[in-house]
Amino acid sequence: MFNLGSTIVSDEILENEFVCNLDACKGACCIDGDAGAPLEDSETEILVDIYAEVRPFLREEGIKAIEEQGAFVKGEDGEWETPLINKEECAYVIYSEKGIAKCGIEEAYNNGATSWRKPISCHLYPVRTRDYESFTAVNYHKWEICDPACTLGIELSVPIYIFVKEALIRKFGESWYKELELIAKEKKATE
Repeated sequence: MFNLGSTIVSDEILENEFVCNLDACKGACCIDGDAGAPLEDSETEILVDIYAEVRPFLREEGIKAIEEQGAFVKGEDGEWETPLINKEECAYVIYSEKGIAKCGIEEAYNNGATSWRKPISCHLYPVRTRDYESFTAVNYHKWEICDPACTLGIELSVPIYIFVKEALIRKFGESWYKELELIAKEKKATE
């Protein structure tokens, strides 16, 4: 682990490779698990504000879950998260013609219906962040459903921090990411 500004970053995001392989996993991260996608406090109001724009892109089951539970819920851990359909998949999940789970919020974004792409936790995945009093932890979340993504990342030689570059910049800013790149190059040079 290393310090970068007000973050403590796991070496794993530099040392491990990852590229989502949706043909293999079918977007399982959006439908597996026992909780919705983690949300930052500021994202809860965004979800409320954009719901009307996102609604036309969602499935009926998702609309029903959101209208019954709300655009966001408090999870068992006391943190904000997206609601689930029947305690299983995220209420914002839609499916492609190939049966691949996708984000309905991102679909609305891609179609120009909203300027907000999706929750940062989803955009960052497999990187997870956790805020503490004096720093933010930046870690790699290993999940067996992502084994095909790890394999593809190795084949393509794409480290995690490069795969999630856009999301890391969205979360921490361009200068933070440039420092991360320098650290990655220095670490690689000493291998």
